[in-house]
Amino acid sequence: MSPRRAIRVLVVDDSAFVRQALARMLGSEHDIQVVGLAADGVEGVEKARSLRPDVITLDLRMPRMDGLEALQRIMAENPVPVLLLSSLTREGAEITLRGLDLGALDFVDKSSVQGNMNLLALAQEIRIKVRALATASPRRREPPPAPGVAEPPGIPHQAAPRAEVVVIGTSTGGPPALQAIIPRLPRDLPSAVLVVQHMPVGFTRSLAERLDTRSALRVREAVDGEAVEAGLVLIAPAGRHMKLRKRGQSVKVVLDDEPHSALHRPSADVLMSSAAKAYGAQVLGVVLTGMGSDGVEGLRAIRGAGGRTLAESEESCVIYGMPKAAVEAGVVDRVVPLPRIADEILAAV
Repeated sequence: MSPRRAIRVLVVDDSAFVRQALARMLGSEHDIQVVGLAADGVEGVEKARSLRPDVITLDLRMPRMDGLEALQRIMAENPVPVLLLSSLTREGAEITLRGLDLGALDFVDKSSVQGNMNLLALAQEIRIKVRALATASPRRREPPPAPGVAEPPGIPHQAAPRAEVVVIGTSTGGPPALQAIIPRLPRDLPSAVLVVQHMPVGFTRSLAERLDTRSALRVREAVDGEAVEAGLVLIAPAGRHMKLRKRGQSVKVVLDDEPHSALHRPSADVLMSSAAKAYGAQVLGVVLTGMGSDGVEGLRAIRGAGGRTLAESEESCVIYGMPKAAVEAGVVDRVVPLPRIADEILAAV
């Protein structure tokens, strides 16, 4: 059996230090080969065309041609998995989400370390993401749907009561997937929608605001103690677990740090398990694209309470990790492609 070909990476960044740091941290791995370095977007587009890399790491702020324009050209000419290097500022978060709209598959927050000199602290995260994206299938992004244009509910799911709450868990590829679902749901949706999206701290508020401007539903980052309401979409804030607690006739949001042992914070498992306790059989759990297995135990809890579960099918996933783990664990009722998930939600609620 011949050895597997190394992942060919093109590094695009205007900082010579960052280019060399990325080249060292990636090139030192036996399964990764850095095939080119580019100092700006113009050079990046040219080298993407000539070198045909498997993955591109792309800085967003560069002279001559910035990362967004370079990304648009790369995705138009020869789509390739792109990992963005971002920074957490108000403007930086918006630009990052715009990059995900344009076809980038994931990002790393450079500002989580103090300056470029400490970039090596992100080596493990960058390597993991490069390896994951090398297996992904980049797709040209479709324009976001108009608000509330899902098909009318078809045949409802059998042998389960109407879902009062929909709980969605997702990771890599999640922001564009959410934008293919939530804007298609109508303003009068008779259920609440709760979302766990694995993202660095600070980015979930911008994601919620972006979804809110595109949706008929109200979308916002969750606040501790607020009530769960029909027609409201709550995004779990990065860095906190979101749980549900029933108090009398109402259900409230609880934000905290427990369990500390959870691999992700927020965790889809934690949210889904608490939703099953608060709502019983009136929960629909959904797992979308992403790395890892978060959501498996949460879907198991929902099914155990009599609720229903969905997973995105491999054909539409950016990373078929979380859905695959759930399917293989036997905790998924239905497997459907992304364009049909809004319709499935309407049928359930």
